[in-house]
Amino acid sequence: MTDLTTDLSARLARFDEEALLVPLLRLLVDGDPVIIDDLAAATRLPVDEVRTRLAASPETEYDDQGRIIGQGLTLRPTRHRFTVAGEELYTWCAFDTLIFPALLDRPARIESTSPASGDTIRVSIDPTVGITSVEPATAVMSLVNAGDKPSIRSSFCNQVHYFTSPQDAAGWLTEHPGAQILPVSDAFELGSTVVTGMLEHPQPGTRVERSGNCCGPDTGC
Repeated sequence: MTDLTTDLSARLARFDEEALLVPLLRLLVDGDPVIIDDLAAATRLPVDEVRTRLAASPETEYDDQGRIIGQGLTLRPTRHRFTVAGEELYTWCAFDTLIFPALLDRPARIESTSPASGDTIRVSIDPTVGITSVEPATAVMSLVNAGDKPSIRSSFCNQVHYFTSPQDAAGWLTEHPGAQILPVSDAFELGSTVVTGMLEHPQPGTRVERSGNCCGPDTGC
């Protein structure tokens, strides 16, 4: 678990240390594409610098107008539905669903489907109290060590799923010998460790005005 925690923290920090991830998530959670100028305002960085830093993360998703629509949290449908304040969003992987409520400081409801059985797993998370429900109670999550591969989405995210039970995951594990499974509660504890490490790094201000609304932990929204 220690090696896995270190690996996850390091790989998430690779984007987060650029001072973009948390502010970007807090803009995307409104359910609209993010204009790069708005992200620059949220991070208090020059627009050209934001563009340069985004270019270092080629997996970032954009729409046809060049607006950001995904970086871990995405407007494009995936297996992992992530609902916050009535906005139906998605994540790149199951692990994202466990760490984003704390990074966003908002409760979330998750619905995901097992890649083995196709059955639905439902999880509710409150950033203050943690997991409030898991259905079914036997649900587990797969995790892998992405190593030094450059693409976190293909090497990690695409292998991290919810399953209804260890039995449901058994066949998938046989096909992915480097993976492991954890009860959802244990995966959440691992995620909490990762989040703590990320939030210990000072973030720039995240205030930004959009259509008369404010975003960011220092605004009282």
